[in-house]
Amino acid sequence: MGQSDWAELASSLNIASLKRGVTSGIARPNGGGQYVYGFNSLDGTVTGAAGLYVNLSGFVPTGSGLAVPDGGTSVRGAVRRVSSSSNLGFSPFIFACCQGGAPSVNDEAYMMGLSDADPYEIVIAKGPLLGGLNGSDANFQILERSSAQYTMGDALWHHLRLDAIVQPNGDVLLRGYVNDLTAHAIGTTPTWEDITGFTSGGYVDDRLNINSGSDPLWGGYAGFAFAVATQINARGAFDALEAYRVV
Repeated sequence: MGQSDWAELASSLNIASLKRGVTSGIARPNGGGQYVYGFNSLDGTVTGAAGLYVNLSGFVPTGSGLAVPDGGTSVRGAVRRVSSSSNLGFSPFIFACCQGGAPSVNDEAYMMGLSDADPYEIVIAKGPLLGGLNGSDANFQILERSSAQYTMGDALWHHLRLDAIVQPNGDVLLRGYVNDLTAHAIGTTPTWEDITGFTSGGYVDDRLNINSGSDPLWGGYAGFAFAVATQINARGAFDALEAYRVV
């Protein structure tokens, strides 16, 4: 996907506080090209997020808008927590089903990425993009968490896939996968594997509000974002970003 296929989320932190863009200054994932898309916080007093959403026909938003919409979204990307001044206070993630008529970091979505923790995990969460993967909002919830933990010293790229599929009855089935970039580099056909610790067969965000305690998220927008909480020189990076409609 090219630069013109993306648009900035409304209410993103300004670029003076959270610098972002393409760079060759961060080591690329196995098979990656010359550049990645990176973030670096320059103001240790602000909390917020910035990100981009897919700005293409069929994705603005996805779903039919019916009472029980059809289809769903699959978002994929290589994600990395880059060496920072602290191991806490930031999280990079991909997202699907971001709500709102004009997508904003204040809107709720399903997020999949690298948790704001030390050591960190691969997680799927539901809540406002603004808080990232350590949100304090009452609506924020971790839905899935990997058994494996990782440290910043590992300097790992994680090739992730988030599927959010609306079921005929209005439930949303969430599936998370990972591709081993050592064995299947960017540019080759990925081998998507289940994540140990995630719910076998996927997490059902049901329309009865039983599992997550809130309504499932239908349609919406897909993309990637970086959240930071009062942390200077917090950094993350993305590569090989893709989005698919499921019809």
